[in-house]
Amino acid sequence: MSKQNENKEIKSGAYQAAEIEAKIYQEWLDKKYFTADNTSDKKPYSIVIPPPNVTSVLHLGHALNNTIQDILIRKHRMQGFETAWIPGADHAGIATQVIVEKQLVAEGSTRREIGRDKFIERTQGWADLNKDKILHQLEKMGSSCDWSRTAYTLDDGLTSAVEHVFKHLYDKGYIYRGHRIVNWCISCQTSLSDDEVEHEDSKGKLWYIRYKLKGSDEYLTVATTRPETMLGDTALAVSPKDSRFKKYVGKTVILPILEREIKIVADSYVDPEFGTGVVKVTPAHDPNDFEIGRRHDLEEINILNIDGSINENGGKFKGLKRYDCRKQLLKELEEKGHLVKTEDYDLSAGTCYRCHNIVEPYLSDQWFVKMSELAKPAIDAVKSGEIKFHPDYWSKTYLHWMENIRDWCISRQLWWGHRIPVWYAEDGTMFISVNRPSADDCKGYDPETLVQDEDVLDTWFSSWLWPFSTLGWPNNDADVKAFYPTKVLSTGSEIIFLWVARMVMAGYEFVGGLPFTDVYIHGTVRDANGVKMSKSLGNGIDPLEIIEKYGADALRISMVLSTPDGQDPWLSKNTFEVGRNFINKVHQVSKFVMMRIGDKKPNLHEINSDDLVIFDKWILSRLHRTLESVNKSIDEYRLSTAAKTVYNFVWNDFCSWYVELIKPDKADEEIREGSLNVAAYVLNQILKLMHPFTPFVTENTYRDLHNLIEGSSETIMFAKWPEPDASFIDEKLEESLEQIQAVVTAVRMVRSELNVPPSKKSDLYIKVKDEAFGQLLENHIGYFRSLIKVENLFVGTDTKKPLVSASAIISGADIYVPLAGLIDIEVEKARLDKEITNLKNQLEKVSRKLANPDFLANAPEDVTKKERAKKEDYQERIEKMNKNLEQILGW
Repeated sequence: MSKQNENKEIKSGAYQAAEIEAKIYQEWLDKKYFTADNTSDKKPYSIVIPPPNVTSVLHLGHALNNTIQDILIRKHRMQGFETAWIPGADHAGIATQVIVEKQLVAEGSTRREIGRDKFIERTQGWADLNKDKILHQLEKMGSSCDWSRTAYTLDDGLTSAVEHVFKHLYDKGYIYRGHRIVNWCISCQTSLSDDEVEHEDSKGKLWYIRYKLKGSDEYLTVATTRPETMLGDTALAVSPKDSRFKKYVGKTVILPILEREIKIVADSYVDPEFGTGVVKVTPAHDPNDFEIGRRHDLEEINILNIDGSINENGGKFKGLKRYDCRKQLLKELEEKGHLVKTEDYDLSAGTCYRCHNIVEPYLSDQWFVKMSELAKPAIDAVKSGEIKFHPDYWSKTYLHWMENIRDWCISRQLWWGHRIPVWYAEDGTMFISVNRPSADDCKGYDPETLVQDEDVLDTWFSSWLWPFSTLGWPNNDADVKAFYPTKVLSTGSEIIFLWVARMVMAGYEFVGGLPFTDVYIHGTVRDANGVKMSKSLGNGIDPLEIIEKYGADALRISMVLSTPDGQDPWLSKNTFEVGRNFINKVHQVSKFVMMRIGDKKPNLHEINSDDLVIFDKWILSRLHRTLESVNKSIDEYRLSTAAKTVYNFVWNDFCSWYVELIKPDKADEEIREGSLNVAAYVLNQILKLMHPFTPFVTENTYRDLHNLIEGSSETIMFAKWPEPDASFIDEKLEESLEQIQAVVTAVRMVRSELNVPPSKKSDLYIKVKDEAFGQLLENHIGYFRSLIKVENLFVGTDTKKPLVSASAIISGADIYVPLAGLIDIEVEKARLDKEITNLKNQLEKVSRKLANPDFLANAPEDVTKKERAKKEDYQERIEKMNKNLEQILGW
């Protein structure tokens, strides 16, 4: 770019985010800046992206998480690491199948009508479209992912990893097929693991039903929340320690309605304090009853079809849906005198994490993984500190789950996903093989007659391999050797069990070591009312909408600034104005500095310490203290703290103070050369410091700055990350400048509140507590003249307050601004009187409203909250106006 064109660009107006971001990102792609080299001698730093589900495009939660990861990747790239950020997507088995099946139903068809192959083909096409949208969104956010390594859980390589792992675990005896109780979703018609069941509190009933003892007029009463399951009862149970029921153990009762004989057993599981002390035992429909049944060799009677309707074991209720059956059964129990009473009862019902229907405990043949041995090294890794959680308290959540881990049900009655690599002969003989068994694999059987298991594996069975399957394991180990283990996993707390813990177990079992050293748990994105953003509630915000309006940089910095470390962010569309304003501020101050540089050649990399005035030394001290703080915060995964430190330094220290201080009084005057050199140096450091947070504006400005001064337009991406230099940090100097700033801020506040015209000069009287403070202020009168239009400065330990003056108090000093000649006292008095009267009227109206019981009873909470806020605002403003009125009248 020519110098003439460069200067035109510097003098251009507002920052054009959309145009600049698209152009710069394409240049980054063309030059393959994101592509990692697995033969590099640099120290590796790798992250695997938590793969978003192909069910939907990205939301603000994804935007936050990917911004966090990109901050870490970009910083370490600048620090000289060989960075690899692996992007990708998850096929999301059950969730994706549910959506496509709904589409088919809307078209008047079903998956079974079109067949497995066509269903998979259709689902793949739909998933591919969404996957492409997701990757495009990641690009628009500025994510510096290594796109050459983009992974997908159904890719051939990852599928091979899944099959290898299944066979490995089966051969080791960790995978088995069992006839056990599972969580069954009657809507999705598949089993779910314990961790895919979400528990929701609700109001239910506790029904008391009596069972007649055989050959007696006595009855035993049980309490149940699921009366329809009594159709599958095969026993009643009592505690062996409960003396009330010892005499009944070994006897039988008659099951109401079905008139089937069932025995009474004693089992230590029974709590004598719950209900009546007698419990019904339904081994096929309750996990605890299942265990009781196994201990007492009870029959297991399944009463449900896979769609939740009653099967032939339910007698006359066959064909009814579960809750219709409940209604009719209770009616008949009451009519026949078996329903003793009904009580309200608080329930915690298990629901499907995808369709949110209540799941049924269901006896079924499924594939399971034994988890206890796999969990041991994963527990040790966190206890020993080999893997660290940030914030640390999440490690307790992780350990609690791991130390109480259950076997994992991994089979799903779906078509979309990794089909279980098990083949069956006609006689039931099983063959476990990575590929279809060959003649050598199944001697004595014809391979062509073998039938593969119809079920697919749990989605998480592929996801738990993500940190190494994405790197080519087990077929290609070049990337595994270079980039495994990865450094940090950034994710939300809701998948610590589903994903994080399982990845740790998989890393130790299959690769022989931890998958990452750090786990960063960020907050859950919520709306302005604190409600979790979700598609179903319609309170979500599309990241692309924000990017189109404000730019990706504004989206990124706003989210990180608004997400307190370890807490949930509350966001609205207005949140992103903070980032927009910040980006514009940086653009404008950069433009100002570069215009002032002109043809000069300041050193962007070093400082001449012999040509510095107090404010130059101050901004350098603040810069290096900022670098120190930001590095520490990022290293400790306190990214919001780091972002706020950067923001405050750039906006307050550099833009609002330093740049204003070095500006000459007249527009045509030049900035002092030493200060201009410092401004250019600090701006260069700011751009590098900001780059991980706001990559586009910093890339664009860095190129402009370096092209202007050095004739070079190299990318900022590989610029050396700024490190703090303690020799520049001067704590006493910063304290002195804080005192000067306090005076300036106080005077500005007084002038603003009294509507003093900005161009009007005034005298300034300051009564200080000690002479050293006074001397400091006198030594820098020049800055007061330029910043707050001071004509004459009077400083002393015995300075008197002038008549008719405004005052302010700061630490160590009383400040007086004489008002005579500064404002028209009568005009200002009339204005204040009028405004106070208006505010009092408004206060009276809102006070009446808040005193009205009908308003408080009927108005929504957010409305009453706004009215209370109005009242407080009016009261504060009236108090401030009265204070100003007192000051101008000299009271």
